[in-house]
Amino acid sequence: MLSWTLLTAGCAWVLSASTMARAAEPNKSGRTPTFGFSTLRTMTEEAAKTQALEWLRSTGRYDAATFDRIWNDQGRSLIDRTADVLALGLPQAQAALQQVRDPNAPPPEAAPAFLRDSSLDPFVRTNLALAFAKAAVNRKVYEEALEALNGGVVEKAVDPAAFLFYKAVCEHATIQKSAATRSILRLLDEVADAPDRYKLVASLMFFEMQNWSPDPKDLANIERLMDNSGRRLELARAGEKTQDIQRKIIFRLDELIKELENQQKNGGGQCNGGNCPNGGQPNGNRPGSQQNASNPAPDSVIMGGSGKGIVDEKELRKIAESWGTLPPDKRAKIIEDINRDLPPKYKPIIDEYFKALNRIHGYSK
Repeated sequence: MLSWTLLTAGCAWVLSASTMARAAEPNKSGRTPTFGFSTLRTMTEEAAKTQALEWLRSTGRYDAATFDRIWNDQGRSLIDRTADVLALGLPQAQAALQQVRDPNAPPPEAAPAFLRDSSLDPFVRTNLALAFAKAAVNRKVYEEALEALNGGVVEKAVDPAAFLFYKAVCEHATIQKSAATRSILRLLDEVADAPDRYKLVASLMFFEMQNWSPDPKDLANIERLMDNSGRRLELARAGEKTQDIQRKIIFRLDELIKELENQQKNGGGQCNGGNCPNGGQPNGNRPGSQQNASNPAPDSVIMGGSGKGIVDEKELRKIAESWGTLPPDKRAKIIEDINRDLPPKYKPIIDEYFKALNRIHGYSK
């Protein structure tokens, strides 16, 4: 099984609020992806304007001057302009967007009720949900952002790439591996004009999740629960859900400590008296760890062990930052090292990751 050590800190680096805000702009290149069957594409400005205008007029709240002022502000994304003209016909939407966008306002404690109204036009509901989620994600209000997006329809979004990207971010942040994987694969496979920034971050999330252990007592899994608990406390959410997360942390740590104590009593451990994390073996004796003094790692230092597909997170970050300065043979060697042990179903994703790096750094191949 492919195992990657892209730790939470590494993803935090690429998932910062500023990165996601920049990534929200649509890709105007018109380029189609190299794999999959793309059925979704960013809506044209004219099509989005026509649908928004038609619905707004049906509410009886259309004002030409206000509409034109919002729509013609080209310094704002298509997502935000569409949502703001739609909100002219729905006062509660105006209030919800104002609150979630204001960093000094209390974070929303639930997705707005109108986003759960099945009688509301799907185009309206979806694009108001997308704008709400975009702002909520930048405040780390992942649960409510995901709740909003779950009420939308990606095919109705003016920017389907952004819809799937923010959905994946929320699912990843709330430790929903299967759901996040589905959203990422849809983003990479179905959206014809997804921006490279989305693809890079989505690929990193995807491969980082492959290293998530199924063992709930795994220290990295416990750390993710701790991060979620801390984030919720920062949002002033010390209620039952946060307390439930904290109870899980205490229970799993207690189980882990007991497991380590039993191993120590049985004389099976050799790390600081048997205290190997997760009951593991010392580094030099881990199953599958075949790199040692007599078998040094290759120059790329990406592979963490022969046949395991383990990648050092710091090295991967360093490579992404310096990709434009690496000679062609070095770039080819890095791609070869990472692809060597990939199952076939994962290869198109990592290939697209490096193709996106090439495009960003101006390489034609």
